[in-house]
Order: sequence, then structure tokens, then C-alpha cells
Amino acid sequence: MYKNIIVGLSFISLINCSTQKETTKQTTTQQATIVNETPSKKEDKIIYFREGENKFLQEFQMNVTFKNIAEDSRCPQGTQCVWAGVAVANVELMSTTSRPMILQFSTTEVKGKDYHKTQSFNGYIISLKEITPYPTSQNGAKSLSGKYKIGISITKEIDQTNPTMK
Repeated sequence: MYKNIIVGLSFISLINCSTQKETTKQTTTQQATIVNETPSKKEDKIIYFREGENKFLQEFQMNVTFKNIAEDSRCPQGTQCVWAGVAVANVELMSTTSRPMILQFSTTEVKGKDYHKTQSFNGYIISLKEITPYPTSQNGAKSLSGKYKIGISITKEIDQTNPTMK
């Protein structure tokens, strides 16, 4: 009887230790993510969105929603591929003076598929800066669904008819 109790307590202790290690790893990963979210340049401010997240950007009078990832064919880390692949994000944009519009932003320009990193909307240039996480050889893109995060930058479009206007 005592042997069963000792074995049971030992087993519970081992499970508790592994749970603490996982919690520590998650906390470290979250802290690293927060550090990576800090923009490197002040003039090129990157705005981050989690999949499904909606933000009203007061500065641009624009509502932005990162809907989902339409495609992620990027070559997984730890493998060799013929083509680097592309990830495409569906982003819904709506200004205070326009209806909602879904634009697709990709990690690379692909003319044959009409994929673009940068697009215009309501007098602004919106550029995709990054999509994370990157697929790995162990976890393909399908396992990342719902975990994606994008970084975009928004700048005022320069009026070509009046170059002094910004």
C-alpha cells in the first residue's frame, strides 16, 4: 500500500514539474513576442494585429480587421524548397467615409496571381511588413490557423497632381 502511495505522489510531482516548465516556456515566448512588436523606426510605425482582431485607428480614421490567412505556402523552416512560397492575409478596411472592403496583402509580389505587399485605400498606402509565425517542418501551415499575427504600416498617399500636398 505504501509503495502505491509513494509511486502516486512521485508521478504527481513529475507532472507538476513538466507543467511548470511549459508555463515558463510560454511566458518566455510571450515576452520575446512583445519585444519583437516594438517598431525599429519611428517614421515607419508597424501596427500589429492578431487573427480576427479589429482596431479603429483614430490617426487614420480607419477601421482595420485582420480576417484570416487565405494562403500560406511559405517554405517551412528546416526544409529546402524550389520556391520560397507566399503567405496572403485578408484584411478588411473601412474608413469613416467608405464601405468595408477586403484587400489581400502578400509577403511577396506575384504578378501572375495579382498578389501585392502594398495597396492603396482611401488616400493611404497600406503595406504588409510581416506575417508570423513562420511554418516549421514539424508544424505545417495548417496547425497555425488562428495563431497568425500580421504587421502593417499605413502612410498618407502623396498627391501626384500636387506634390507639395502630403
